Amino acid sequence: MYAEAKTQLQTLRDLLRFAVSRFNDAGLFFGHGSASAYDEAVYLILHTLHLPLDQLDPFLDARLTTAEREQVLNIIERRTVEKLPAAYLTKEAWLGDFNFYVDERVIIPRSFIAELLRDQLTPWIEEPDDIHSALDLCTGSGCLAILLAHAFPNAAIDAADISTEALSVAQKNVRNYNLEDRINIIQSNLFAGLSGQRYDLVISNPPYVSAASMAGLPGEYRHEPHNALASGEDGLEATRVILENAAKYLNDRGLLIVEIGHNRETLERAFPHTPFTWIETSAGDEFVFLLKRNQLPR
Repeated sequence: MYAEAKTQLQTLRDLLRFAVSRFNDAGLFFGHGSASAYDEAVYLILHTLHLPLDQLDPFLDARLTTAEREQVLNIIERRTVEKLPAAYLTKEAWLGDFNFYVDERVIIPRSFIAELLRDQLTPWIEEPDDIHSALDLCTGSGCLAILLAHAFPNAAIDAADISTEALSVAQKNVRNYNLEDRINIIQSNLFAGLSGQRYDLVISNPPYVSAASMAGLPGEYRHEPHNALASGEDGLEATRVILENAAKYLNDRGLLIVEIGHNRETLERAFPHTPFTWIETSAGDEFVFLLKRNQLPR
């Protein structure tokens, strides 16, 4: 099929149609930035040809060179056969207007906390300039730590993760944004390596996938680091540790913000006396909670 495509497909429009057909036929899963086979095909083709990602129409009828055609068909084939997420093929991922280097050492950035940071966590933080210390726990690629630095310009930020491989990626992204003087990369199993630290703000997008959900994940997710996804039988293993220890690492008026996937009901059953504030996101109010220091379980 791909040998025939090399000789018969001529234009970007031809290759786009071919990619959408192959992606649909392969039953690919789109949960790492694109919403459909068409969106993913457009992104992969434009990226491979070094064209602007927001400009497709002017190039649709452009004829490709032999080398360009082979490059595009190669990435289409890898996406289809290996079921590699697009971000691992292009080595980049986006959160809003920010792009980050990623590879198989880190989970692909996707977090509702990112959209909350665009508004500097309004209304829960009234004066962003008063945030002087912040922690991104389970930082992975460092993406949320970098967004923290942009949202709170007076804050010194710690970015912690258990994985030294993930932290190598985070360090690369921190360098790319010239934030080495503001973001401190720390190897730590949750709070274990942060003894004596206190923060005005702690955010975390920890592992939160339950054992049952892990067993049913599409192939694309199986390329991501297992320990960045799995969190025990009910998906709350990491979140429990965070809730039980966060008060020791927050200043008196400090805030804790955690993303937990689809685990709201399970979490509220496990901590029935904890007054969670559920923050509205683009997908609803069941994915991210906020707690003040004095509301944390004792």
